[in-house]
Amino acid sequence: MPIVALLVSYNGAPFHGFARQPGAIATVQDTLEEALATVYRRPVDTVCAGRTDTGVHALGQVVSFELTEDECAARPLHTLVRSLNALTHEAVGVRDAVVAPDGFSARFDAVSRTYRYFVSDAPVAPLIMRDFCWHVRSGALDVAAMNEAATYLIGEHDFKSFCVAASAVDKPTHRYVGALSVDRVEVGGEELVAIDITGNAFLHSMVRTIAGTLVAVGRGLREPAWVDEVLRACDREAAGEKAPAAGLVFWKVTYDHLEWKAR
Repeated sequence: MPIVALLVSYNGAPFHGFARQPGAIATVQDTLEEALATVYRRPVDTVCAGRTDTGVHALGQVVSFELTEDECAARPLHTLVRSLNALTHEAVGVRDAVVAPDGFSARFDAVSRTYRYFVSDAPVAPLIMRDFCWHVRSGALDVAAMNEAATYLIGEHDFKSFCVAASAVDKPTHRYVGALSVDRVEVGGEELVAIDITGNAFLHSMVRTIAGTLVAVGRGLREPAWVDEVLRACDREAAGEKAPAAGLVFWKVTYDHLEWKAR
């Protein structure tokens, strides 16, 4: 059966995360699957590249699903994109749709996932990015110290200190981080600090806890080498606070054999 992959963006504020949950609560998966069911007049199950928590945003989420040959032939993908954007929640945008390779899974075929966390250290809260960043009111962050601290987290490690403790019980907590950097960026004429992290997979709340830990270093509350101590402790209590959901964006997913028309 043909497999279609969608490139999806969303503002996570109205949703209780990506994945459907028991009870009548709004999730991104619900609004996508309801729209697909309307289009194809049957239930359509979807698979995402990475689940996001309540309030977390996405710029490059990838969602895959199966169609029959007849369904795929009857509706060009550009009209599917238009229909989905008309039927889904206004906070969701389907940016592109492509026919994926046979057997493709948005989750299991992902080579890497990249997240970006936005922090504002300006004296006044930003205007454009107010709802998409963590406003830290303690003065300018030391980006150089944050980058030094980040080096301890690059590579294959046990990230048990950086995930929700309950989610780590009897589960493997080793992950590979290929890149982690902190830079000053400009968005809408305002300067922000962006924490970019790329890895093969992430634990529950791992990125937000890493962000909170690096911000503690940037504020001068801890030395960069403290992050190595946190990593070795394998104890959630050793790490910094979990950064707020609003600053986190699921930035992009890479695959070996999938290309988008949209840019």
